[in-house]
Amino acid sequence: MSGLFTQVRSLIEDCGDSRYSISKATGISQPQLSSFMAGEKGIGPAALEKLLDYLGYEIRVVKKRKSK
Repeated sequence: MSGLFTQVRSLIEDCGDSRYSISKATGISQPQLSSFMAGEKGIGPAALEKLLDYLGYEIRVVKKRKSK
């Protein structure tokens, strides 16, 4: 999941919004968001979904094809 977290961190950095405004809009605390952005901690599925929704993205689960 670390690759996904890296992508979400990049999306947050690129969106141009302050962490304060993201925190207020998503309900994710500023300390939790700061720890996530610093790479110190991950975030749970609910917080991840809130962040992605705020940024205009969603996660889809797609079954992989079996390799032969």
